[in-house]
Amino acid sequence: MSRDSLERHQIPLYVVAVLLAVVGGLLMPASAQRLEAWVTPLIAVLMYAMFLQIPLLELRQGLRDRRFIGALLLANFVLLPCMVWVLTRGLVPHPALLVGALLVLLAPCIDYVVVFTHLGKGDARAVLAATPLLLLIQLAMLPFYLTVMLPEHSGSLITLGPFLQAFAGLIVAPLLLAGLTCALARRSRTVGRWHAAWAWLPVPAMAAVLIVVIGSQVATVAADIDRLLPVIPVYVGFLLLAPLTGALAARLFRLPGATSRAVTFSASTRNSLVVLPLALALPEDIRVLAAAAVMMQTLIELLGELIYIRAIPALLRD
Repeated sequence: MSRDSLERHQIPLYVVAVLLAVVGGLLMPASAQRLEAWVTPLIAVLMYAMFLQIPLLELRQGLRDRRFIGALLLANFVLLPCMVWVLTRGLVPHPALLVGALLVLLAPCIDYVVVFTHLGKGDARAVLAATPLLLLIQLAMLPFYLTVMLPEHSGSLITLGPFLQAFAGLIVAPLLLAGLTCALARRSRTVGRWHAAWAWLPVPAMAAVLIVVIGSQVATVAADIDRLLPVIPVYVGFLLLAPLTGALAARLFRLPGATSRAVTFSASTRNSLVVLPLALALPEDIRVLAAAAVMMQTLIELLGELIYIRAIPALLRD
């Protein structure tokens, strides 16, 4: 199978990975839970592989379309946080669900959003170029959003140390390593071959991450389904309203069809695979349910993306 063929068939591969993870996690929960130890290292590998495909050394070129960047930032860091605050007020009596929902809904996706944007006829290259900017801003803004949106008595649920460790290990280190690799690849044939070899890895790495993340958590989600019920309407509401929010931001900046769809996909797709380790770093009394809440969003979102790739092009035509 060629690399192009692998990328063309990645969505069916992801669906197979999800099904295998769900079946394996439910039939062999004890064995599947051992996969949790692989979540963090595999996500780090995925991030490194993804960052190598991003034009990190050409970030300025990706920021030249100021209208696109303006709409992207407005949707993800102004309009959506306001919407998330409204949607999550019913979760205040459920601190673990509230923390999990805020973690996942406030963080725009930086990986497979590129895939779904491409499938939905959006400008995937623009999203790819803007990824480092989205990453850095959510890194800076997420603690602020949590401080504002969590009730005062819940502030002690979030400790800074585990968040910094997770962001450093999962995002900052792979990002810096990828930047160094890209810089050296221009000077060294050996590093260039290394860089080229990693171009094959994003799809298999994503499938592996889906297997370990979903496989290790699906039994917990199933066991806690009664306690997770309050968060499901929140995620369904986000699923329905986020594309409209992204489309509104694109309209305000008068973007053409492809870039409008890119903003809409970015607004609708969340960073669940990266924030899961942050949920797992929460205090013991809430970490399991908060992580289950993050995983519930992932499962709902994956189903929603299959609708988005047809609905968003119909909503935002050229």
